[in-house]
Amino acid sequence: MSPLPSTPLLDAVNDPADIRSFTSEQLKQLADELRADTVRSVSITGGHLGASLGVVELTVAVHHVFNTPHDRLLWDVGHQAYPHKILTGRRSQMHTLRQGGGLSGFTKRSESIYDPFGAAHSSTSISAGLGMAVARDLAGGNNHVIAIIGDGAMSAGMAYEALNNAGSMDARLIVILNDNDMSIAPPVGAMSAYLSRLISSRPFRSIRHLMKELAKKFPRRLGEAARRAEEFARGMVTGGTLFEELGFYYVGPIDGHNLDHLLPVLKNIRDDTDPGPILLHVVTQKGKGYKFAEESADKYHGVTKFDVVTGQQVKAKAKAPSYTGVFAKALIAEAEADDKIVALTAAMPSGTGLDKFAERFPKRAFDVGIAEQHGVTFAGGLACEGFKPFAAIYSTFLQRAYDQVVHDIALQSLPVRFAIDRAGYVGADGATHTGAFDLAYLCTLPGFVVMAAADELELMHMVATAAAINDRPSAVRYPRGEGIGLELPKRGTILPIGKGRVVREGTTVAILSLGARLQESLKAADELATMGLSTTVADARFAKPLDEDLIRRLAREHQVLITIEEASSGGFGAGVLTFMANAGLLENGLKVRVMTMPDVFLDHDKPELQNDAAHLNAAHIVANVRTAFGRNEFSETSARA
Repeated sequence: MSPLPSTPLLDAVNDPADIRSFTSEQLKQLADELRADTVRSVSITGGHLGASLGVVELTVAVHHVFNTPHDRLLWDVGHQAYPHKILTGRRSQMHTLRQGGGLSGFTKRSESIYDPFGAAHSSTSISAGLGMAVARDLAGGNNHVIAIIGDGAMSAGMAYEALNNAGSMDARLIVILNDNDMSIAPPVGAMSAYLSRLISSRPFRSIRHLMKELAKKFPRRLGEAARRAEEFARGMVTGGTLFEELGFYYVGPIDGHNLDHLLPVLKNIRDDTDPGPILLHVVTQKGKGYKFAEESADKYHGVTKFDVVTGQQVKAKAKAPSYTGVFAKALIAEAEADDKIVALTAAMPSGTGLDKFAERFPKRAFDVGIAEQHGVTFAGGLACEGFKPFAAIYSTFLQRAYDQVVHDIALQSLPVRFAIDRAGYVGADGATHTGAFDLAYLCTLPGFVVMAAADELELMHMVATAAAINDRPSAVRYPRGEGIGLELPKRGTILPIGKGRVVREGTTVAILSLGARLQESLKAADELATMGLSTTVADARFAKPLDEDLIRRLAREHQVLITIEEASSGGFGAGVLTFMANAGLLENGLKVRVMTMPDVFLDHDKPELQNDAAHLNAAHIVANVRTAFGRNEFSETSARA
C-alpha cells in the first residue's frame, strides 16, 4: 500500500472560505494536494476519476474567487465534482463514496448546501442556473450563478436550448465550458490567455459598451454592421462566434490547469456588472496529473478500486458473462446474418456493449453523443429506409427521450428495437440511474412489444426476436451485472410473441415473474415447498402483449397468484391485474398480490441490498404468500399437505 500523500494545506481546509485568502502559490500547492487526495479517495471506493482529475485547478479557482454557497455553483455532469466534495466539508466521508449510506457519486441537494442542484443526468446546469439567476433578479438578490458544464454534456440539445434562452435575456449567468473531450478549441497558450484577460476586463467591457452606445447614433444598418464586425473579429481570434451568436459574451479558450490564467479571468468575470450571460471556455485534460488515467483510452472515466502506485484496478473474477456482454454477442450474431441491422447508443458504447459491435461492424455502429432524443428519432429515420436499428440505451437515460419514443416511433409503428440495459437497481450509481420506469412508460404505448430477460439465454432469444419484428417497435430490458452461468448458443432463437413459459409446475401457489426476479421466485418456491405449498413458477417473458392464456390457467388452477417485477408500479403487474379484472378472474376467491419496487427512490447500495430493501427477494415472496392465506388458513393448508 502506498503512503498517504502529504496534504498540509488541504488538512487545514474545512470549507471554501478557508482558501479565499490563499496566495496564488498556495492555491497551486492546494491543487496538487487535492489531486493526490482525489486519487487516494477513489482508489478506495471506485468511481468517476478521470473527469474529476481534470477539474482540480478549476475547482480550486472557482471556490477561491466566488463566495460559495451564497454564489450558486452547479456541476454538470455531477461526477466531475469529487474535488468539489472534498473542499466543501465532505473530505472525511469520501471513503463512503457510492457506498450504502455514504456520499453520492453525483451532486445532491440533500447532501450539502454547496450542491444547489442535483446532476446525475447531463446537460441540465444551464437551464437550472438560468432559473436560479432569474429567481435572484426577481427577488432583488446580487449573488452569482455559475454553471460548469463539461465531460460531453455540451453534446446534448438541452444545453443549446438553454443557451438560446439565456442569450435572449439580461439575467446575469456565468457558464464555464469545461472542454475536456470535445476538441472544439483551438490551441491555448499565452496569447489566448492574454486576450481572455483583456476581453473579460472591465476597461475593455466599458470601451465596448461605449462603442455600442456610439454606434446607436449611426444609421441602423451601419451600427448593426459595426456590431457584427466586432463580434466576428473576436470570434475569429478566440473561437467564440457560435456562443456570441447565441447571445453570450464569450471569453476563452484558456488553459484550465493554469491558475495564473484562470484566476485573473474569473476575477474579471466576477467583478463585471454588465447585464447578460457570459461563457468562459476552459480546456482541460481528463485524468490530468495521474499517469495511468492520462494514458487510459477512456481517461479512467469510471474505475473500480485500484492500486494508486500501479494503477491496477481490482476486479472480481466474473462467474458468468455480463448481460451487457451477452447482448453484444447476440447482436453481433444477428448482424452477421442480416446486413440491415445497425446499432446506436448515446455516449455509452462500452456501457452498452456497442464498442464490441463497432469493432466488428464499424460502419453500422453510431454513437450520437449525450443526445437520447436525437438518437431515438435518428433510429426512426433508419427504420423508415428499411434498416433494422437497435437503440442501446440505459433505462434511466431512455426516459429523456420519451416524447420521441411516443411520437416518432410508436405512433408511426416504426420497427425500432430498444435494448434497455441497467433495468432495475444498479448499485453504486443510486436512484438517478435506477431503471425503474421503463415498463410503465413503454407498456402504455399501443403496438409496442415489451420483453424482459430472466437470464442471459433468454436475452439472446429476445435479441433474435426483436431482430425479427419488422412491423412495430419492440424493447427488451435486462439488468446490470452477471448472468447465472447458462451455456449460450452461437445465436438466439426467435420466441413466439406474447407467450410465456412455465418453469416449474405446482398446484397451490403461482408465481408469475417478469425478468430477473425469476431466480428469487424459484428460491421462494423451494421454501414454500418446505411448508407444504406446491408452487408453480412461470416466466412471463412479455410485459406486452400479455400471455392471456397463461394468466387464465394460473388463475384457474391456483389459490394464490403473485406477480413480481424489478420495476415501478404501473407496469407488468398493473397490466396483469387489469386483464384479470376485465376477464372476471378476480371473482372466484383467487388471492392476488403484486410485487414491484416501492414508491420511493432508494439511495445507492449493493443491488442485492437494494432489492432486499425493496422487498423483492425470495423471503418477501414467501411472506406475501403467507399473508395472502392468512395465519389460520395457511396453517390448515400446511397441515392438510
